[in-house]
Amino acid sequence: MVEQAQQGYVVRRARTSDVRRIQALVEPLVQQRILLGKDDVVFYEAVQEFRVAETPDGELIGCGALHVIWEDLGEVRTLAVSADHLGTGVGHALVERLEHDAIELGLRRLFCLTFETGFFTRHGYQEIGEEIVPPEVYAQLVRSSDEGVAEFLDLARVKPNTLGNTRMLKLL
Repeated sequence: MVEQAQQGYVVRRARTSDVRRIQALVEPLVQQRILLGKDDVVFYEAVQEFRVAETPDGELIGCGALHVIWEDLGEVRTLAVSADHLGTGVGHALVERLEHDAIELGLRRLFCLTFETGFFTRHGYQEIGEEIVPPEVYAQLVRSSDEGVAEFLDLARVKPNTLGNTRMLKLL
């Protein structure tokens, strides 16, 4: 699946030339403390994880990323839709594409940390507790320098970033 055409937009792999537009799309949500801000280098390092929704005239109207956490576990992160396109199915199309990508990679579970519990519940995600992985996997994951993995593990150093968010999981 190279590109996925939707009504009025295409969902496709992000390119390095999209990074600035992804940042512009995400920034209002960072200012509202809905998403975490990231340095430019982090977006460039993760560009291959992103999918974007783009209109025929080149407007970037949504983005989302799939980050592999472990052998069977991934995270949907940085899901954002422009304010003008909320409620039009863009977020749904992005999540659907990320789930398809997860299945292709062999993942069986997808995690998200979100304020948008209604949206993710409609997509089959359920609230979860803290123990998602066995202790031996936790011991490996805690070595990761990735802030998203730290949030997944609910480490004390990221608690200020996660206040009010809900931990959710979907079995694929």
